Amino acid sequence: MNNEAVHYPEDRVLVAILNNRRDFEIARDQHWYRVPACHAPPNVAEAAVLAFYFTKAFGDEAWAIHWYASIRGHELARRRDLLPHETDHPHADEHYYVLQLAPLLRLEPPIVSLRWRRVTFIQTSWDRFMAAREINDLFASGEDGLFVTLKEAGLFPEREYEVREQGVVYTVDLAIPCREGTVAICLGERPGPPAALRCPDLDAVCAAVRRLGGEQIARPDRRTGEEPDAR
Repeated sequence: MNNEAVHYPEDRVLVAILNNRRDFEIARDQHWYRVPACHAPPNVAEAAVLAFYFTKAFGDEAWAIHWYASIRGHELARRRDLLPHETDHPHADEHYYVLQLAPLLRLEPPIVSLRWRRVTFIQTSWDRFMAAREINDLFASGEDGLFVTLKEAGLFPEREYEVREQGVVYTVDLAIPCREGTVAICLGERPGPPAALRCPDLDAVCAAVRRLGGEQIARPDRRTGEEPDAR
């Protein structure tokens, strides 16, 4: 029997981070997944599909999306009611969105991350999800044109990427990690580090990459990498 629902191109897909196998087993075997209400992305209740981005706990499958499921419904519940054997957990009384899932489906080929990067939630559309081959293909925003231009020039930019400068963390529209630093690119009025390029053309980006020793490409090390605390 085919468990896959019919989805439309504009249907919302929510990509969630999974940094432990227990939560994946609950999603696979019990068909639900919890999202902390206080950290839930906007319009979480409107998502039609949930996909999972694996971190280092998943060994050879880490740093990629291998599984997804249609969302059949949702409700609000306290953590203690979902996990009654953990009533002494610090978040036991916090509320969570509980997404009720159809059977999980394997995504072939998986959507991989070209570099280790922090991911919490990504919201995308069904058509982008089905066409994506790497994590950056999922993002939909105003820098689509420059992103495609840079990829066509042989670069591998990251989208919605965190950079730290002088103790301040910025999320920039595009970034190109290099051997001697990161080329940060901001479009419009988005806040960014003082050295960020503002609405640059291809030549300006390539010159900045050369100044920082060239682009650094590496698949993430599955044995290392800081991860957010499981909630």
